[in-house]
Amino acid sequence: MRGHAAFDDLAGYEAFVQEVVAYWRNRPAAARLAEERAVLHALPSAAIPSYTTYYPVVRRWSTIRVAHRTYSVPAQLMGHTVEARVHPNRVEVRYRDHLVQTMPRLRGEDEHRIDYRHVIGWLVRKPGAFARYRYREDLYPSVPFRRAYDALVRTHGERADVEYLRILHLAATAGEARVGEVLVAVLDQVGGFDYVTVQAQVAPPRLTVPVIHMAAPDLTVYDALRAGAAA
Repeated sequence: MRGHAAFDDLAGYEAFVQEVVAYWRNRPAAARLAEERAVLHALPSAAIPSYTTYYPVVRRWSTIRVAHRTYSVPAQLMGHTVEARVHPNRVEVRYRDHLVQTMPRLRGEDEHRIDYRHVIGWLVRKPGAFARYRYREDLYPSVPFRRAYDALVRTHGERADVEYLRILHLAATAGEARVGEVLVAVLDQVGGFDYVTVQAQVAPPRLTVPVIHMAAPDLTVYDALRAGAAA
């Protein structure tokens, strides 16, 4: 219809859809629409919301269930009721009239979206829960993290979960990109690696404060200046 399927942005796509609907759906019914417009009443004074509202309780896994889909939220909200506004393309989570987070809306039935930053705080305190965590695959934010966990299993055995969760917590606090870079560098390191190895390379170097020595002022120079001015 347009000759290509590329749009500059979402607004351009929505404008195109409205144009198609107006031409193909409304034009054939133009006469009937004119009849209906003649008897239409005034619009309500308050705008009709363009979203659907839900009030889920944040579960102990730091997740909410909204329209048959699961989203993670900050762990501080566990046990509290939040307001979830489902828009056409996004979901807003609000608590006590404050916007907590915005995330893309899921489409498939029983889909989930887990942000490891929301759950790592309590997981790192209860590492035994990692092995049976339902959304465990979402706790590997990139390939280096997945490879790192597999490497830790080979070198650390049962302690691999503890080491990996500490590394993931470091990613949440110090930056995922930086930790990922370090993991790539240490993955093939002879003798393996652990949290301490990664943390040492992620932590910024300590700045050395220079020692400044201030010499005592030579008052004879000041006296000479005064004497010269007086002469």
